[in-house]
Amino acid sequence: MEIIENSKLTVVGAGSVGSSVAYAALIRGSARHVALYDIATEKVEAEVLDLAHGTQFTGTSDIVGGSDISVATGSHVVVITAGAKQKPGQTRIELAEVNAGIIRRMMPDLLEVAPHAVYVIVTNPCDVLTVIAQEETGLPPERIFASGTVLDTSRLRWKLGERAGVSTASVHAYIVGEHGDTEFPLWSRATIGTVPILEWETAEHPRFTLSELQEIAVDVRDAAYKVILGKGATNYAIGLSSARIVEAILRDEHAVMPVSTVLRDFHGLDGVALSVPSIVSAKGAFPIRNTSFSSEELALLRQSADALQAAAANLRR
Repeated sequence: MEIIENSKLTVVGAGSVGSSVAYAALIRGSARHVALYDIATEKVEAEVLDLAHGTQFTGTSDIVGGSDISVATGSHVVVITAGAKQKPGQTRIELAEVNAGIIRRMMPDLLEVAPHAVYVIVTNPCDVLTVIAQEETGLPPERIFASGTVLDTSRLRWKLGERAGVSTASVHAYIVGEHGDTEFPLWSRATIGTVPILEWETAEHPRFTLSELQEIAVDVRDAAYKVILGKGATNYAIGLSSARIVEAILRDEHAVMPVSTVLRDFHGLDGVALSVPSIVSAKGAFPIRNTSFSSEELALLRQSADALQAAAANLRR
């Protein structure tokens, strides 16, 4: 394992998501140095000052930032959160055009100051933007990928754990596909401990039904819309999940996470970014090629790919 010493994380975008990523990274000790970059000078300086005031209580990590791209110099990981905010009722795909323009303008400047970094795209629609960013930069797919369904998977495991009466950590299940409306759970491989999801049963918790699992899947898919409707943005959970991805990179963990990379001949899919179980390490993210799917799940994966390929094609026109 090649743990990165004196590690540096830059978070691009000082909005509710970016500041939450920086906050989560500080309190978890995800990186030795955290930088926050945004073109809005007063906003980013205020966020950095607020975070710096609490560093007595966050261990050895420090925080810097500003509106000059040089704050990202020498970063080992760059997490991109900059972009237009998703509005109530707005789908992630509807955000694509404006945020693709931001990514295209930003990536050359970031690569100039952090040419060796691993890039993690959180800005939505993250799958489509990952394809655009990888094409624009020519970076290897493993070095520029999206946070994908890491958060959606956490939402799923939380709901299943609550229903089954076990800790979230004891639930082994994944959301795969698009980070959005065509995502779906990999039910055929879902277990609680070693018990298949449909066979789990205790005295207090009867077996799941297929209709109940479908309802849980819909709740997970639509969770972001519910949060956005109530408070205007999702930020805490995506901040924590992004920090967790950063840790897997900087600590060279070889952790299995459902991040979204541009796939190459993955079950017949090519040139589209989708979340599938991947090994995340200091070298980036590598899809696990022998991940198995049921025939129904494979059809859903291809349906998800079709939707994202169509969205990406529209952005290339």
